Amino acid sequence: MNYFLIYSVYVIILSLLMGISTWKLFKKMGYNPLFAFVPFYNYFIIQKETKHPKWWVAMAYLPIVGPIMMTVFHLFLMKHFGKSGFTQKLLTVILPFIYMAIVNYSKDAEVETEDELYLTEDEKKEKKKESFLGSITFAVVFATIIHVFLTQPFGIPTGSMERTLLVGDFLFVNKWSYGYRMPMRPLAIPFLQGTIMDTGQKGNPKDDPKSYVDAVKLPYSRLLQFNKPQKNDIVVFNYPQDSVHTAIDRKDPYVKRCVAVAGDVIEMRAGRLFVNGKAETVLGDQKVQHKYIAQTGSQLDVPALYNKYGFLPLQEIQTQNGYLYDFQGLTDETAKEIKALPQIIKMEEHVWPKDSAAVGYKLNAERDAYTKKIDTTQSIFPINKKWNQDWYGPLKIPKKGDVVTLNQETLPEYQWIISEYEHNKLENKNGKIFVNGQETNKYTIKQDYYMMIGDNRDASLDARFFGFVPEENIVGKPMFTWMSVEGLFKDAGSSYQAPTKIRWDRMFKATNTGEANKTSYWWVAVLVLVLFFGWDYIMKLFKKKETEE
Repeated sequence: MNYFLIYSVYVIILSLLMGISTWKLFKKMGYNPLFAFVPFYNYFIIQKETKHPKWWVAMAYLPIVGPIMMTVFHLFLMKHFGKSGFTQKLLTVILPFIYMAIVNYSKDAEVETEDELYLTEDEKKEKKKESFLGSITFAVVFATIIHVFLTQPFGIPTGSMERTLLVGDFLFVNKWSYGYRMPMRPLAIPFLQGTIMDTGQKGNPKDDPKSYVDAVKLPYSRLLQFNKPQKNDIVVFNYPQDSVHTAIDRKDPYVKRCVAVAGDVIEMRAGRLFVNGKAETVLGDQKVQHKYIAQTGSQLDVPALYNKYGFLPLQEIQTQNGYLYDFQGLTDETAKEIKALPQIIKMEEHVWPKDSAAVGYKLNAERDAYTKKIDTTQSIFPINKKWNQDWYGPLKIPKKGDVVTLNQETLPEYQWIISEYEHNKLENKNGKIFVNGQETNKYTIKQDYYMMIGDNRDASLDARFFGFVPEENIVGKPMFTWMSVEGLFKDAGSSYQAPTKIRWDRMFKATNTGEANKTSYWWVAVLVLVLFFGWDYIMKLFKKKETEE
């Protein structure tokens, strides 16, 4: 309810600005000047006077799409009063209510009539040009509507979901899977996530220009939420601890598997996942994978390994006795085959010792082993536990309505929930905990939380490091892979660049079925294209026939 209340306030403000800057123009068009202040009806009148489709008006107040449509209507109105020069159009776009007010209160603003029979050649060319630009504009508007309100494309740049989702897969995400999350920053540039561009500001990405207006904000709300994420769902969500973007829906998108839902207890034992005390259920499209360290007498043929297995070692380090290789995401079968290579001296699965806090580790060439290196980006969640990615938990996932105990031991577990995700003022002073100014040792959880972990467990920056994922950060569920390009993203840990090629066998396959052999629906895509272009061709034939008659 708060969402639509605040949204209504924005609509009223925009309508007031529209009315103040155009009421005289409406009067000159023969309408009651008060109509300029009426939401939707004011743009309906502009549509009627400029002879454009009625359904355009419905989009004038939609989030993200609305500003584009309003700009189009403003340009229509100004052209209706003879203001169609380049400078006049530019002022209408960048200073709409100011420039329209100048025209509105000027004495020479009169409606311009246009007779097709008396148009000059230059005017006809200009009309064709405007028609072409209008087509492009509405192609952008249509694509924006699909992107904002229905489905969003998403690329896989890292190997955290390998074997299930591959690096270079491009997915379409269904935004209605768990109820549609309403846009929280309605004034934004279409198709861009958080920033307009990367300006290269090292160590300070906050300086990059944002793609949205942070001051115009709406609260979290969902429509038609009939389902919530379930165990084993592959889920797209906004990274909870993104420090650059305060807007939830503008934080970086991540994709992981939901391994535990609100109320579950999660645990990792020697790299194996347990939920509520039971070993995880491995679906058909998953592969149990582990990290291995290999010591060789000579260098391995990395391109040959990639061609055969489709992955690269994370690190290759030359030592005094040969080479060390850090392999992540090996299945038992693949590990057995690599271990049988003649260059291999020793190869063992790597499991971090129990009760050792997670920090950064680096292969040491001189000692042929790992040495500890402090790396705050690899801090385990919560930070006060002696856990690591292989020995983790038990940890209970918070559920809406849970009353949790707050003390110095439990605070690291809940501090992000209280202060960031549920927007309270949290203070920890002199051993006492204050929430919104009140000292307390209890807190009631306001929303459900989830545990999102990658299928490639040893190569995944996931909830073991950044903690619980709030329900408000959930975007949706991937539907299918529409494109897959091998070698598109370079592996940061390897000097070898895989050759670029399209994986035709992965295109238009459903993502979230859990089946080992997923069905490809490429024929549906072909059918849609044939129908689209076929219909367009038939309509052109009909128009040609009507013209000839």
